[in-house]
Amino acid sequence: MKEFSHIDKNGKASMVDVSDKPDQIRIAKAQGHINLNKETLKLIADNEMKKGDVLTVAEIAGIQAAKRTSDLIPLCHSLIITKVSVKAIVDDSGVFVTCEVKCIGQTGVEMEALTGVSVALLTIYDMCKAVDKKMLIDNIFLTEKLKI
Repeated sequence: MKEFSHIDKNGKASMVDVSDKPDQIRIAKAQGHINLNKETLKLIADNEMKKGDVLTVAEIAGIQAAKRTSDLIPLCHSLIITKVSVKAIVDDSGVFVTCEVKCIGQTGVEMEALTGVSVALLTIYDMCKAVDKKMLIDNIFLTEKLKI
């Protein structure tokens, strides 16, 4: 079994030193889903939610979150992100969210992609909670990780 990279020789949490790693193009993609009832889906599709345009607000929230990941997750490195794309698409059972993050750096952007998806889904939850009491966020996972 591999050892944890974020633990020092004394068992304490520690940020990984990536200073010896070369800059590379890093790409990560993640996805997730929120289950919503049919009435909520209709309100979203018709843009009739009281808080506004659910899909657009969720996409913007996901972009903002990806850019702030190192502020939220203590051992993440601050990165110069070159692209964040978040898409929220209505499907038969809810909203499917994807996030793609790119940077040129010494470490990957997986956490940024996962954070983007998570916050986009949480934003949908927040915007719909007044009308849907049985929402379920699920299946958040990394779908791709590349370094070029």
